[in-house]
Amino acid sequence: MKQSRVGAFTRALMRVTLVCVAVAGIPLVTTSAALADPAGATWAKLRMCEASGHYAVNTGNGYYGAYQFDVPTWQSVGGHGRPDQATPAEQDYRALYLYRMRGWQPWQCAGMLSLRDDGDARSKRAPSYADAAYIGGGGSPNPSPSPGPVAPPGGPKPAWPGVVYAYGDCAPALKAFQARMNVYGYGFAATGCYYEKTRTAVLELQRANGINDSGRLGVKTWTAAWDGKKPR
Repeated sequence: MKQSRVGAFTRALMRVTLVCVAVAGIPLVTTSAALADPAGATWAKLRMCEASGHYAVNTGNGYYGAYQFDVPTWQSVGGHGRPDQATPAEQDYRALYLYRMRGWQPWQCAGMLSLRDDGDARSKRAPSYADAAYIGGGGSPNPSPSPGPVAPPGGPKPAWPGVVYAYGDCAPALKAFQARMNVYGYGFAATGCYYEKTRTAVLELQRANGINDSGRLGVKTWTAAWDGKKPR
């Protein structure tokens, strides 16, 4: 079939464009390119906030597992049985499935941690188990905060790290603070992450020592943990 002059010109222009793109090293993006899912560290923060990172948690209030699913939501993404009785890999998979259906909206902690939806949120693309393996329970474990020097609970006060910590932060210095607060009966597992239990300890320590109860762990609150009055 004879080609029209316009059609031939258009195809020639496209060939020239593709050659130029290739020479310039610019990647071609197609609509089938994979979209991004939240980082493994982001899922770890969510698990810590929701369930202190524990997959077998049963709070007794109708929410279960590391991501605090209720049963109807669990079933809506194909889960069977009770979430806390499922393997970590299964819980990770169902959490990613829910995220792709509804974004961060189902998790209250996502709002507390100021998590933002990315490209895969509400994409309605059902993930595979391989897609979810990076999250933590089904693949390589996420690294914990690197161990730093932690003073024994009754030992000398470590130097203030020079950082004001707030809700959602994770750092080796927070392990030292949590270990110190165990002297006062708080029962921390010393995770090094600042969530609700740490916030409670900080507020009670601030109020006992006449410090503005901001809930932020700064130099005055850090010093009071070792040199101040006992909280509560």
